[in-house]
Amino acid sequence: MTLRLPLSFLLAVVIAGSALAAEPSPSATSPTNPLGGKAGSEKVAPGQPRVISWEELVPKDWDPMKELKGMDLSKLDDSDPRANELLMKLQDVSNNAPTNTAMNGVEVKIPGFIVPLEENKGEVTEFLLVPYFGACIHTPPPPANQILHVRPKQGAKFRAMDTVWVTGKLQTLRNDSMMGVSGYHITADSVTKYTGGAK
Repeated sequence: MTLRLPLSFLLAVVIAGSALAAEPSPSATSPTNPLGGKAGSEKVAPGQPRVISWEELVPKDWDPMKELKGMDLSKLDDSDPRANELLMKLQDVSNNAPTNTAMNGVEVKIPGFIVPLEENKGEVTEFLLVPYFGACIHTPPPPANQILHVRPKQGAKFRAMDTVWVTGKLQTLRNDSMMGVSGYHITADSVTKYTGGAK
């Protein structure tokens, strides 16, 4: 069974992904920077993970909007066969969004929202980390380069959409789950409550 998402939802996801690719996130909270601030500018102490922002996961030359160039979207509605064709194209672009290979093997610390995949005795043992509230649950998944597949070394006592810091070695490794396609994987050394700062 193929899930068919309204064109307007998928367009919003692709536009959010392109905003990350096109320019730095604003300092205020927004869909592309839900936690506010710019995380990637701090100096890294020896032996400490690098605090990164979501925009660092997107290759600088990736343009998800190129599929839409020259199209007048105001003339399409969800019942138009051309809209369905475009939707399939955009889903493919989103699911195959390229990763930033320079981040492979980097020890990182990144904030985000939990989308549980597996739980055991009240602890999350596998989840997706996403950059904004509701992603994969209330809205379509972000592009694959904006989803991290996380397996904590120890189960974490968190629920869906809790905001956390995840620390561990980042890998450019694709994973398909029923909640979305992730372009990155972390075996997390720690999953801790988000406190509003990098500490």
